[in-house]
Amino acid sequence: MRWLLLLLALALPLRAEEIVSGVSTSDVSIDTSFNGTAILIYGAAMREAPPPDWPLLQVIVTVEGPATPLVIRKKERVAGIWLNRGAVQIASAPSFYAVATTGELGDILSPKEDAKHHVSIPSTIEAIAGAEDEEAYVQALQRIREGTGQYRLAQNAVLLLRQSLFRTDITLPANLIEGDYRVRIFLTRGGEVVDMQENVIDVRKAGIERWLYNLAMEQPLAYGLLSLIMAMVAGWGASELFRRFRW
Repeated sequence: MRWLLLLLALALPLRAEEIVSGVSTSDVSIDTSFNGTAILIYGAAMREAPPPDWPLLQVIVTVEGPATPLVIRKKERVAGIWLNRGAVQIASAPSFYAVATTGELGDILSPKEDAKHHVSIPSTIEAIAGAEDEEAYVQALQRIREGTGQYRLAQNAVLLLRQSLFRTDITLPANLIEGDYRVRIFLTRGGEVVDMQENVIDVRKAGIERWLYNLAMEQPLAYGLLSLIMAMVAGWGASELFRRFRW
């Protein structure tokens, strides 16, 4: 019986390569002076034996912000007026998503592994099943958010040294929303994922922004009254300046 257990143990595959990684910061504070920040992601592939000559090791890094539902609407011009002519409900889409790789994503990650791990930008967007022309709406959302910098694909942006050490920088924009930002690192060979590691960056408002956010969430009536008072004071101040300095 012991010999049988030993043979079974020897037959089990050992993990040939494992990720040891780090992130330059584990939390980001959003205040009045926040204009975005760059996050350094680095690490190494640890192994007990020399790496194979082929296929070469590849690295993929993703940073994903909190996901939210939304509705994508299609506008068409009808008799000179723009009207909503279609819509698709998205069950979940990341508020921010960045992908950095050592090579072309389609060459270093197979479609099967992409579907399994949701690495590419389209695979992270979950539309309501059965929606008509769903793919076109998902592509439109991706195109819009790429234009605003919320979605980014940086191919060949991960530096890999000696098939072991790697690093890359991911820039977080100024328009971040609060929440946990998931950092994932994938090692691949021949399009297959051989190891994956995950870290979390905590993004939170700080200072007066945090106070106003908490006030709006916890005491909306007080927040509304404060906003009204501030608007009245600003309007009175502007009118007084105009009255005093007009010709």
